[in-house]
Amino acid sequence: MGVRAAILNRIVAAFVPLFLTCAVAWAEDTAKLDDLFTRLKTAPAQEAGRIETEIWIEWSKSGSPAIDLLLQRGRDALEMGDTAQAIDHFTAVIDHDPAFAEGWNARATAYYQAGEFGPSLADIARVLTLNPRHFGALTGLASMLEESDSPKKALAAYKAALEIHPHLEGVPEAIQRLEAQETGQEL
Repeated sequence: MGVRAAILNRIVAAFVPLFLTCAVAWAEDTAKLDDLFTRLKTAPAQEAGRIETEIWIEWSKSGSPAIDLLLQRGRDALEMGDTAQAIDHFTAVIDHDPAFAEGWNARATAYYQAGEFGPSLADIARVLTLNPRHFGALTGLASMLEESDSPKKALAAYKAALEIHPHLEGVPEAIQRLEAQETGQEL
């Protein structure tokens, strides 16, 4: 075995405990989210809001204090109406951790609020690739599809979101409205 192979083996050996620790943490996070989603499916409406909040809290945990700070700064900028600054912060989050779905979701929201639907849709696609249960991204997608006069696709996205989260605020009404339009009935 050459010197290069020996060095690479040592590097890999040094990182194995770190990877195993991360894998255990990821499995615990996944198990917690699985439990929350199971409970959400059967929860009465009065409990669903609390469970939804817990899911958003879990989704917002990047595992890095620096990324969490960037995410919060972006959210603060968005709340203050500074979409350009929010997009910059969320882009930094994504640059640091491209596998963190909530960074993509937050930037999709900022792009949407800035009127940039193309980049918003691209980011939503990334969110749903990383986190197919992201009901927030699905409802955002549905809303944009509805605004872009694609009612059948919007209806499918709303139904997919409702399948995940049966008590999503405003979604049953959107489905009813779109189904009525599809059958040609006046509301």
